[in-house]
Amino acid sequence: MRSGGSMRVLICAPTSREYRAMRYALDNASSLKHSYDLVEVGIGKALSAAGVARALTLATAPYDMLAVVGFAASALGRKQGDIVMPSRAIHHDAIIPENFCPEITDPRQLQGKDAETVFTGDSFVNADIIREIKSRFGVENGLFDMEIAAICQVAELYNNIPVVAVKYVSDVPEEGHSEQSYEEFADAHSDFTPLLQRLELL
Repeated sequence: MRSGGSMRVLICAPTSREYRAMRYALDNASSLKHSYDLVEVGIGKALSAAGVARALTLATAPYDMLAVVGFAASALGRKQGDIVMPSRAIHHDAIIPENFCPEITDPRQLQGKDAETVFTGDSFVNADIIREIKSRFGVENGLFDMEIAAICQVAELYNNIPVVAVKYVSDVPEEGHSEQSYEEFADAHSDFTPLLQRLELL
C-alpha cells in the first residue's frame, strides 16, 4: 500500500442501496485525493467474492487497495451511526477443527485502526447468534457482516491487495434492534460522504 500518496481504490458495495449511497458521495465530492472505481459486488460470501474477482479480472490497471463500504451490525459497545474501520476479519460460520484448514479459518488483517474484528457469515445475526460468536471467539465486541472475510481471500489471490472496511453501525441486536431497525437506519443514510471522507484520510 502506498503511504500518504494518491491511490487507485476499488470500492466494493455489497447491496444496491450501499452502491447508490456511495455513488452519490463520489458524484458530489468537490475534490478527491484518491482515484476511485465503484462496483456493486453482491450480498453474501460467494456472490461478493465472485463480484470482486470479476471486477479485478476486468480492471485495466491494478488497484492499490480494496475498500468495502456499507452497513454492519455491532455487538454491545458501539451505537447506531458509529463509523468503524475494523483491523481484522474472520469467518464466524466456518466450523472447522483448529489448524485443519487455516486458509479458511485464519483471520485476515485489514487496514483499519479500530480494534474490532468483523465476523463474516452467510446469515443475518440476532442477539443470540452474537452472544454465541462472542463466547466462541472470546471477545466482547465486534462487527458482523456477510462479505468482508471472503473479499479478503479474493484480494490475496490478486497479489495480496490490501483491504480496508469502512462501515456504519446500522443496528445493535443485543439492544433489541431488529431488521426494521436496520431498514430505518439504512433509509436515513443514503449519502456515504462520511465513509468517503474516512477513505480520503488513508
